[in-house]
Amino acid sequence: MRVLLVEDDRMIGQAVQTALRQDGYAVDWVRDAESADTALRAGRFDLALLDLGLPGRDGVSLLRGLRARGDATPVLIVTARDDVQDRVGGLDAGADDYLVKPFDLDELGARMRALLRRSAGRGAAVFEHRGVRVDPATREVTQDGKPVALSPREFAVLEALMLRPGAVLSRSQLEDRLYGWDEPVESNAVEVYIHGLRRKLGHDFIQNARGVGYYLHKPDARGDEA
Repeated sequence: MRVLLVEDDRMIGQAVQTALRQDGYAVDWVRDAESADTALRAGRFDLALLDLGLPGRDGVSLLRGLRARGDATPVLIVTARDDVQDRVGGLDAGADDYLVKPFDLDELGARMRALLRRSAGRGAAVFEHRGVRVDPATREVTQDGKPVALSPREFAVLEALMLRPGAVLSRSQLEDRLYGWDEPVESNAVEVYIHGLRRKLGHDFIQNARGVGYYLHKPDARGDEA
């Protein structure tokens, strides 16, 4: 999943970016509202982590502009402002959640997962598809009850596909979920991860829409595979 981190504190920004990348997120980090606005206009993010006390234009102003132009990117405010009125103002401006600094990285991860599930229309905390069970909180994957060892980026590809069964994701869309701006992308990286997942989960688990991308069969209304 691709995350935009909007944080002007270098120490906090580096710590959050490193922790999230270790969990398999693609994280792009900017330090002011104008850079964040440009990034959000230019690309698609699954989630934005937004500080309020930014240099120049503040986070609330950025958020209001985002919502005014119809951008529904989930936004989690992460700020030191802990007054009730600040929380109310941030949520009323369009934030989906609010977390006060200092925070625990485990709580940040849990809130991010909740927002990602909600934006994908998924209520369950654990995803299951054709005998494969994925737990984003523990990063555990099982198939028919047996553990399956995946690399962080294999997990990221699988999670993206399982969030939206039936939706075709192109190679570029998957790359966006795997790599930040400053990370080099190998030309066949997605194909390598898809090959690894098929080897571990079965060749027909991930389908190929020739010339378009990859997808999982969507269950029908009874929960059977279409």
